Amino acid sequence: MCQGNSKYGEDSQAVQAHLGIMQTIIQRMASNSASCKAWCITLVSAILVMIADKGKPEFALIAIIPAILFLVLDTYYLALEKMFRASYNSFIDKLHSGKLESSDLYAVIPKGSMFKTFFLSLISFSIWPFYLTLLGMILIAKAIVITNT
Repeated sequence: MCQGNSKYGEDSQAVQAHLGIMQTIIQRMASNSASCKAWCITLVSAILVMIADKGKPEFALIAIIPAILFLVLDTYYLALEKMFRASYNSFIDKLHSGKLESSDLYAVIPKGSMFKTFFLSLISFSIWPFYLTLLGMILIAKAIVITNT
């Protein structure tokens, strides 16, 4: 670590701590995204079971509300994860090019535009197939309840 010119090496404890923090944040965003999917399935299933039990297929579309809410939340977490990965990669680029400064070690900020990254995440393969299939299953469940009543 060369403190005279404010450059840090890969073996610096400060650099390793910063990278550890960034990796933990990225891992937390990925875990939150997975939890969104699990909670969404649980909640939608519970709603559909109650509707089927009561024989009220017209209320099946209520299950779309939590599906859309979790779609937005899951997309938000994926967008944050992508932005933190971009920040992590930028930090690594600065580290390898020798342009890393002490101020970079104290900034754990997602890099990029949330608006743009959110909409790019919305069309991600980890989002649309899951929620599109879930919405299709809600409609199929409604049709099944209609035929059984």
